[in-house]
Amino acid sequence: MPAVTLPTRTGGLERHVTGPACPWPATAAPAPGRVAYAAAHVVADPWRTEAPWLSAAIDWDATLAFRHHLWGLGLKVAEAMDTAQRGMGLDWPGARELIRRSLAEARTVPGADIACGVGTDQLEPRPGVTLEAVRAAYEEQLEAVEAAGGRAILMASRALVAAARGPDDYLALYGRLITQARDRVILHWLGPMFDPQLAGYWGSEDLDAATDTVLALIRGHPERIDGVKISLLDKEREIGLRRRLPPGVRIFTGDDFNYVDLIEGDGERYSDALLGIFDPIARAAAAALTELAAGRVEAWRAILAPTVPLSRAMFEAPTRFYKAGVVLLAWLNGHQAHFTMLGGLQSARSALHYAELFRLADRARLLVDPDLACARMRALMAVHGIT
Repeated sequence: MPAVTLPTRTGGLERHVTGPACPWPATAAPAPGRVAYAAAHVVADPWRTEAPWLSAAIDWDATLAFRHHLWGLGLKVAEAMDTAQRGMGLDWPGARELIRRSLAEARTVPGADIACGVGTDQLEPRPGVTLEAVRAAYEEQLEAVEAAGGRAILMASRALVAAARGPDDYLALYGRLITQARDRVILHWLGPMFDPQLAGYWGSEDLDAATDTVLALIRGHPERIDGVKISLLDKEREIGLRRRLPPGVRIFTGDDFNYVDLIEGDGERYSDALLGIFDPIARAAAAALTELAAGRVEAWRAILAPTVPLSRAMFEAPTRFYKAGVVLLAWLNGHQAHFTMLGGLQSARSALHYAELFRLADRARLLVDPDLACARMRALMAVHGIT
């Protein structure tokens, strides 16, 4: 088997010999039962002349090819979300073009499903920003998504945190957007570990009070809300919210630490999925969901449980830098020709971090071509002076 020299956390080097290649197929039919969205990354174009810190140069062919990869595995795509570096390299004009192109591409694929992030990232969240400006920013993006034929995920807004005076402002603004939307929407609760500027979302630092506000919003519009994505990395809080939702409203787990248990459920209720980790583990996720749909719970766990250590390492604090690990795995598995990100975000993690992700991905049987993965990892390590 191929091998690569990797740094260790004790300051040494070790020779890592890879295990077998990924055993799960590259295509799969959609699994019945759970609804599963993969929040997809974008592929940067490193050969454009734009300054990477100042503009979002995107390789559209590679970016759309990756969406075909996800659709081919029976997964749905959550487009222009934080995994796509929304607010961390991808601005609203870039996101709008991404949404337009992805929706057009989805129409060429039978059964392809996609929902799109609607936020306020064209608006600076500076002191003095008004609720009216936040509303207008949301409405501009909602109009763009719907004009392109898309459905909305109402993303958490940094500007709304700056403008809102309390829970009533959230309820009023979201209520207006929900009633304006053409289709049922997905709400989006992203915790401050993913974006520190979202601390105190829903009008309170107290998560119990914030949960009550979310529930009040959902109970006021149950027929207009498909579900709520919750990304707080708090398993028990998600289970508690899940038990209190009105019939017909889903909870989409965004818990990249506890997704195996939450999607499996407790025999009465389960979480559907809208996960960034489903981007790099798409083959394993599709195979595991097929097993779960067939009632083979042990097989579900056997496939997906080994991916959890990888996910926990990828999403370790500072959690918002997890996108770098997502793109690393895409590069190692041949979905793109380089390890370059919008804004140069690949520099957000260390060589030690990437070495650990490589080991964990290998143990989870996620390396599609170990020879290619090792060759690319050797090149990455060499850039860091490790040979």
